[in-house]
Amino acid sequence: MKLYISRLILGTLFLFTQFIFAQNISENQFKVKGNCEMCKTRIEDAAKKAGAKTAVYSIDLQTLTLDTSNVSSDDILKKVAEAGHDNEKYKASDDIYEKLPGCCHYERDLVPSSAEPHGHHTAYIKKENEFYVRGNCASCKARIEKAAQAAGAESAEWSAEHQTVTLNFNPLHTSADKILKSIADAGHDNEKYKASDAVYKNLPGCCLYDRNFTFGEPNPTVHYEEETKHDGHNASQEQTIESHGQHEKKIEGVVVTGSKAATSLSKKEAGLVFNIDKKELLKAACCNLSESFETNATVDVSFSNAVTGTKQLKMLGLDQKYTSLTKEQLPEIRGLASAYGLNFIPGRWIESIQLTKGGSTVTNGYESITGQINTELLKNAKTPETSLNLFSDFNGRAEANITSVSPINDQWTQTFLLHGNGTFGNTDMNHDSFLDRPKGTQINAAYLLNYNDLEKSGFGSHFGINFIRDERTAGQIGFDKRLTQKEQYPYGVGIDISRFQVWNKTGYVFKGKPYQSIGWMNQYVYHQQDSFFGLRNYNGKQHTYYSNLIFESILGNTNHKYKAGASFLYDGYEETYLTNNFKRNEVVPGIFAEYTLTGVKYTLVAGARADFHNLAGTQFTPRINFKYDFTPQTILRLSAGRGFRTANVFAENQQYFASNRVINIMPNGGNIYGLKPEIAWNYGASLQQEFKLFGRKSTIIADFFRTDFQDQVLVDLDKSPQQLTFYNLEGKSFANSFQTQWDFTPFKNFDVRLAYKYYDVQADYIGGRREIPFMAKHRGFVNLAYSTDKNDKGGFWSFDTTLNWVGKQRLPDTTTNPAEFQLPAYSDSYAVLNAQISRNFNKKIRAYLGGENLTSYYQKNAIVDFRNPFGNYFDGGMVYAPIMKANFYVGLDVTF
Repeated sequence: MKLYISRLILGTLFLFTQFIFAQNISENQFKVKGNCEMCKTRIEDAAKKAGAKTAVYSIDLQTLTLDTSNVSSDDILKKVAEAGHDNEKYKASDDIYEKLPGCCHYERDLVPSSAEPHGHHTAYIKKENEFYVRGNCASCKARIEKAAQAAGAESAEWSAEHQTVTLNFNPLHTSADKILKSIADAGHDNEKYKASDAVYKNLPGCCLYDRNFTFGEPNPTVHYEEETKHDGHNASQEQTIESHGQHEKKIEGVVVTGSKAATSLSKKEAGLVFNIDKKELLKAACCNLSESFETNATVDVSFSNAVTGTKQLKMLGLDQKYTSLTKEQLPEIRGLASAYGLNFIPGRWIESIQLTKGGSTVTNGYESITGQINTELLKNAKTPETSLNLFSDFNGRAEANITSVSPINDQWTQTFLLHGNGTFGNTDMNHDSFLDRPKGTQINAAYLLNYNDLEKSGFGSHFGINFIRDERTAGQIGFDKRLTQKEQYPYGVGIDISRFQVWNKTGYVFKGKPYQSIGWMNQYVYHQQDSFFGLRNYNGKQHTYYSNLIFESILGNTNHKYKAGASFLYDGYEETYLTNNFKRNEVVPGIFAEYTLTGVKYTLVAGARADFHNLAGTQFTPRINFKYDFTPQTILRLSAGRGFRTANVFAENQQYFASNRVINIMPNGGNIYGLKPEIAWNYGASLQQEFKLFGRKSTIIADFFRTDFQDQVLVDLDKSPQQLTFYNLEGKSFANSFQTQWDFTPFKNFDVRLAYKYYDVQADYIGGRREIPFMAKHRGFVNLAYSTDKNDKGGFWSFDTTLNWVGKQRLPDTTTNPAEFQLPAYSDSYAVLNAQISRNFNKKIRAYLGGENLTSYYQKNAIVDFRNPFGNYFDGGMVYAPIMKANFYVGLDVTF
């Protein structure tokens, strides 16, 4: 009995001891994030150095068990966080976390209890390198971090949730006081300094934070509107791994959702850069890239030929060939693709467009003279998304698009893009027996594969492949493409194009150095065109290989960034016009460097490149962009730069092939068709002013650009109506461009855009100085957009309308023609009205109805001597206005 009682007492004491021990363990056990044995060693060493007698970390349980008899657990956990490991009390700084080895980059999903709200307003406990700074939104974040870096901070990260900025700086070069004073001077109250009332009141409306809440408590007016993100011009890793169009952002464990403007002007860029979101493209039919700028005032889109129905872009008063047109930051519409390449990027494939006015960065090449238009394809999705678009107009054109973007895992994403279109109807609205647009079909398919592991391993890669087959028939109704032109009387045009391209962009961000990266881009393009224009034939083949290697880092701190790299371009051309063969290979290795200086109110980007062209000689290309913020609402930009290109006189002027003009090239000692390369300087200035109107944001932008040609290949249509003459410039050629644009929102959901443009474009031809033909001096633009509020299913209505007014244009001299085949010296002015109504029934289904050229203005004499297409006076290239009357269309978008 005694033995039984003794065992019972011992057992009870043992259980009680175990219970007490377990209670002690639970009270000294803490959640700590880590991945591997290196993490375990680091965590335990940090705890012991902080005074813990014992420290045991469990990787499986993600717990740290401590003996803390001599020191507080808070002090130990703070040191563990300083070593790089988030825990239930403290969070490691982003800078320290990023410096951990790749294998130690744990998932940062643990919210420290000190940051969690207890009760109503428990103050946030900040770290040693954190300071309270008031702000509201993404604009505040950018302004605060920029001011901190301008004052010498190596890095600065502002948290909207905690109203703190985390600073990393060298105390030998600056101080926390100096940085916080700079932040206050920029307009943001902080724990050391208060912004002046004048500076605070000049902040944008969204940035006017509450100035009275207690530091450490939640900001009652905080919000986070994320702007369109595109730094393709400023970061080589972002040129290789894009993350455009993100609508969510994680901040300290909180997910906030933001909205983006359909079109926005980047306030961070030194250059004048417009970001066009895919929402903007939904405002019009936007079947392809040539129709993507109908609601944009900067780019002019016009028909260039009445027989082939091709469209061309113009910017700053000059033809499309002087603008660098890229896709995924790689050269795209150039060379033999100049005439029809705009039709090869379907509108539904486009995720965003970045439009730069004036000289762009030297890292993208030497061909940009008037600007750059970069197109980004769909490739970002957190969940699988497949969309179907069906489109048809009332004159026999139909198209279908299937896009599918899906994540494979956390790092890999793939995109399938498929497009098909066909024009089957005989459209002849002006009754001249010629089709107003070609008939034919296009099949276009692409596959994209993206790898993004920048945050852990630092690597990212993007791969793409694209195939296009486009067949078109134009000319007189009744022409049979199956027969040769000599076998039939109707005049015909046939254009068959095959295009294949494959590309890759790979980037690496150095561990512990988020400002340092290297990117390598490569692309191969094969383009073949077989075509005839009546009795004329034009065939061409082009092989292009492009490579660009870019290294980016800093000098001392992130206020001083630089890029350096090398590029290589090979173009192999083989062309046949009538019986003449033209072959050439252009081999262009190049090197470049660019420096970016960032201050509190200014940004300077200066770069230069040297290209060693085997046919055009060594070319030096300097470019500079400067931005100065007088206030956050008043921004001045200045730019200057040089560009050069080689002219493809046949491919770039196919709009004149549907005529009986004889081609005449007047050589000038050059190595490309006997002609020298084109060289031009571009200078620009712009002023951006934001202000409040009816209590809502309003913006006015005014810009002036001048382009001076040092050398140019002139296309002379005036020498004779029966000749198309090419020769190098002797004298002056210039283009002056002025534009002012006003964007405002009179009331909720109603956006207004007004613009006026003035062009003065002249050149010294053989016959004297004349205005460039087909360029109106005066243009007006009005765009109105209204949408209703969304219902509980996400449905709403949208109404969009755009009016373009085009002033008179100089027409080529035809006075030597018989009177009935002469054109006036100047065209009439005209207006074109486009409108669209769309209905989003929910987040998955959208239907739309629209009309183009609702004013039904069309050029009645679009083809000179259309009754005798094989005669001396026939000319289908004298187009200055639409050639089709009003055209209506319907469409359907379905997302699965």
